Amino acid sequence: MTSAPRIEATADVDPRAVIGPGSTVWHLAQVREDAEIGADCIVGRGAYVGPGVKLGDRVKLQNHALVYEPAVLEDGVFVGPAAVLTNDLYPRSVDPDGKLKRGDDWHARGVTLRQGCSVGGRAVLVAGVTVGRWALVAAGAVVHRDVPDFALVVGVPARRIKWVGRAGEPLEPTGEGRWRCPRTGETYTETGPDTLLPDTELPPA
Repeated sequence: MTSAPRIEATADVDPRAVIGPGSTVWHLAQVREDAEIGADCIVGRGAYVGPGVKLGDRVKLQNHALVYEPAVLEDGVFVGPAAVLTNDLYPRSVDPDGKLKRGDDWHARGVTLRQGCSVGGRAVLVAGVTVGRWALVAAGAVVHRDVPDFALVVGVPARRIKWVGRAGEPLEPTGEGRWRCPRTGETYTETGPDTLLPDTELPPA
């Protein structure tokens, strides 16, 4: 039997938002108009989900994560505490005439988080970037360009230092561009400097 979503009394959820079955919106979180949250998601204390943001199923937003529109988070994504997904490449409070900028004065560019990827605490993702499937962004990283599938990126600006598998652990090289996950045994082949492909089709997140 599918359970109804749980929304804490102190959460601010716009009535135009859609919250999927089995999902929880914790204390002091804000979910804006037209946001879509899938099934079995967790929106942590003080987290923010902007207008029209789309979350797939089994997504976790930890406490005080900020997800600005029009971000898209696919199934199984994790966003750590106080991480920020921005949406403006050239932010200004006022226009060149000194008037307060309004929504029509700029074009929002959302971040895309692909299936199963994770973003560490206090990481910042610059507007418009895409983080690939099952990739891992280290805590405190600043991501200003797209992250390949299965990449582990760290630092400011973020750079790839290793490959990771679905379990999130660094892969072990087995020779000739081949890699293996020490936990699951899944194997991968590196087909280019920024391309890693699983040797068999991976199950859904």
